[in-house]
Amino acid sequence: MSRVYLTASRGAGDALVIACGVVAAAHVGKLPTALPALREEFALSLLQSGFVLSLVQAATMVLALSMGLVVDRTGLRKALGGGLLLLALASAAGAIGTSGAALMAWRAAEGLGFLLVTLSAPTLVRQLVRPEQLKVRLGIWGAFMPAGTALALLGGPLVMEVVGWRGWWLLLAAVALLMAVWVMRRLGLRDPPQPAAASGARGMDALRETLGAAAPWWAAATFAAYSSQWLTVVGFLPSIYTQQGLGGAAAGALTAGVAAANVVGNVVAGRLLQRGVWAPVLLIVGFVTMAVCAYGAFAAQAVPSAWARYAAVITFSAVGGLIPGTLFATAVQVAPSERAVPFVVGWIMQWSAFGQFVGPPAAAWWTQSRGDWSGTWMTTGAAALLGVGLSLGLARYLRRH
Repeated sequence: MSRVYLTASRGAGDALVIACGVVAAAHVGKLPTALPALREEFALSLLQSGFVLSLVQAATMVLALSMGLVVDRTGLRKALGGGLLLLALASAAGAIGTSGAALMAWRAAEGLGFLLVTLSAPTLVRQLVRPEQLKVRLGIWGAFMPAGTALALLGGPLVMEVVGWRGWWLLLAAVALLMAVWVMRRLGLRDPPQPAAASGARGMDALRETLGAAAPWWAAATFAAYSSQWLTVVGFLPSIYTQQGLGGAAAGALTAGVAAANVVGNVVAGRLLQRGVWAPVLLIVGFVTMAVCAYGAFAAQAVPSAWARYAAVITFSAVGGLIPGTLFATAVQVAPSERAVPFVVGWIMQWSAFGQFVGPPAAAWWTQSRGDWSGTWMTTGAAALLGVGLSLGLARYLRRH
């Protein structure tokens, strides 16, 4: 019965799941180009802006691992559809909010919807593809965040010129609602019966397995070191470019290019892993490149040309994309059991959210104290150095297994 159900669900099913991740990521990425308008309307300081950027990750930072139990009990497909519905509701409610506090509260609610989507999707992808395709597909899944962010950065300014930021929020709410309906019609709400090998560990057992294993900790902390850098750079780029005199559409397009470059690294990571390249090698290459390119992009005395600095940011994002693509594929590999995969992914997402929650405010505080953005490379470089050390720790585990 399970085999028939899965075969019927294959085809474009995994592509639909990945598209749901892209839509969820667009809700995260919709904010950077709107930030100048939000700061003006709600009188937000630079530090408050950093928290607005990162608040969408608050639910993930606090609840990701425990939400794995919710996903386990409600089912992957219900969690995916429910997450999209929550994104639609929170985005629409945020659009009619009248204060910065309400905006922040609904951003946190969006984070919960984002979490439900991203916890359920990797395991669904695993169910919907053949084993020989898994690493490539998970590499593509790892690109959901930059792909959604790039689309939001590119489309946001164009939409906001016509209907403002509130109209942009409502449009994305409508898209999330349509995706939820599509998921319900295409995939249904019932998960296939679990094979005996996958159902040996129930919810709490899988949670204990996850926390009791060393590898999920290494993978999760490594993702935090990456995510803190990426959201800091991509989140503040529109504001940086606006301060330099560019219009909103131009700033959004340039930042969208940076986000889209990250997709390349994710896809390449999946293909390199499929060909046998060792995961820690890709991680270390990614972190070292991010450190060097952040210095070139933000230390003006190092690279005087504006276009050369932009090329450094593009390279920062593209080669850095090796890291999430590698870690999502590795998450499936290091999970103690198939039932534990959502919990391992949840633990990784929880630490990823922690990095995104801490990174932008830390960079904003450092920038505010210095008076310009030239020292941003110091905060991102420290995270990159930490990432290299964590990658070496993960390498020791993988070498033994």
